[in-house]
Amino acid sequence: MTEKNTSKDIMDIKELAEYLQIHPATVYKLVRVGKIPGFKIGYDWRFHKKLIDKWIVEKVQFNSKRQERRKG
Repeated sequence: MTEKNTSKDIMDIKELAEYLQIHPATVYKLVRVGKIPGFKIGYDWRFHKKLIDKWIVEKVQFNSKRQERRKG
């Protein structure tokens, strides 16, 4: 019997959608336009958790700077 590892280094579309708490169709849309880091294996998209975590930090920092500029 195998147990699903919830801290995988490589995630598929469904796992990434669960991780980001968004719909899988949104993940497809983001990756198709190059807004989220991913790579294809055959027809399937895969995502490296460390790169996704880095992308999240960058998005948070960018949005914080944007909000600061609007206040100033």
